[in-house]
Amino acid sequence: MEGIKKARIGIVNYGSGNIFSISNIYKKGNIDFFISSEPKELAKASHLILPGVGAFDETMKTLNDSGLKTFLDEMVLGEKKPILGICVGMQLLAENSEEGNLQGFGWIKGKVRKFDETVFKQKPYLPHLGWNTVNIQQEHPIFNLVDPEEGFYFLHSYYFDCQDSQDILSTTDYGISFASAVHHENVYGMQFHPEKSHQNGINIFYNFSQV
Repeated sequence: MEGIKKARIGIVNYGSGNIFSISNIYKKGNIDFFISSEPKELAKASHLILPGVGAFDETMKTLNDSGLKTFLDEMVLGEKKPILGICVGMQLLAENSEEGNLQGFGWIKGKVRKFDETVFKQKPYLPHLGWNTVNIQQEHPIFNLVDPEEGFYFLHSYYFDCQDSQDILSTTDYGISFASAVHHENVYGMQFHPEKSHQNGINIFYNFSQV
């Protein structure tokens, strides 16, 4: 992957997510990137990454209050820039969540729901923590060189219930089969943490820079 430079990755810094782990991956891959919380700077990016750790409402409120929500709507819906939401960043792509009352971006139709603990056979039930495999539902360049059986690192208690199955790139089994990666037009979401998922995660970030 060395030498890929056509993209300029803008990592949205709003106080949530493993932004420095992500930036280190792009630095090692010789891919142009920057970290910013300023819309004027982020507008210069060709691709955007929306990380996320924490609760849905708390994260959405931060984006609303900072003006980043309005800015991202313009970049994603207006200018059609590719964006990748990670973990809670993926859940924010939905219309709303059982975890809170605020509206999400709604770029991908669906609702974020809490796992039903009654379907699990042994404790601990939640959060879904650690490595798990993915079942690829659609062939897509973002999965180039990814080993589904090696899987990815997860940490979450809620999942994205997509309205349209055509928006699901991969599923993962944890009590139920849930969407672990989603895609609609220029919008991508990963429920797992690519920045904690060794070579599979590195490949996801490199592949995203080329979509």
